[in-house]
Amino acid sequence: MSAAEETEKTPGGEDTPWVEVTPEAARRLLIAAVEAFAERGYHATTTRDIAGRAGMSPAALYIHYKTKEELLHRISRIGHDKALEILRDAADDEGTAAERLAAAVRSFVRWHAERHTTARVVQYELDALVPEHRTEIVALRRESDATVRRIIEEGVASGEFDVPDVAGTTVAVLSLCIDVSRWFTTQGRRTADEVGALYADLVLRMVGARTDAGADTDTDTGATGAGAQK
Repeated sequence: MSAAEETEKTPGGEDTPWVEVTPEAARRLLIAAVEAFAERGYHATTTRDIAGRAGMSPAALYIHYKTKEELLHRISRIGHDKALEILRDAADDEGTAAERLAAAVRSFVRWHAERHTTARVVQYELDALVPEHRTEIVALRRESDATVRRIIEEGVASGEFDVPDVAGTTVAVLSLCIDVSRWFTTQGRRTADEVGALYADLVLRMVGARTDAGADTDTDTGATGAGAQK
């Protein structure tokens, strides 16, 4: 699934991505940049590559984006804002800590699977940003970390979770979810929803959840990682 195709469907019927980007020419360039960065990597991609994919001239790109890095920053900012929104929506919802953690993981994983092309750029091209932009994105990542950590801490406080190392477990949970964007394929044997359910179940086991919250997750765990899609 290309970045352009990814804009046509969102998990749970969410709004079409990249609507924040206007005019339409700027949106087309951004989608083309996502595809090029995901396929070739940021440093191997030229502005000519991006403009060509968008069906535009290289000169047209500079009307909307001063540099290639500005494009990456726009992609990264929108992606990290969305990721944080997904986690906060689950964390602030009603329910037990286990229910909220399961919901957060399901939604976060689904986004990284359904948007795997975009998510690879958002999550793995951080070091290509200039220092000012990198600092901005790192701050958003820390907020995502704090959101998941809050759910786990609340679960420990309520006696739902048994987690000796909350900080370390938070990193493990987020890393597990984010890595989905690296290996997920629409040709695999599990859908994005199924992977989200599987990972929610795995994370509840990871935190030693003492509840049946998340019992609607897929307990036929099988293999994880790239092998789960084969």
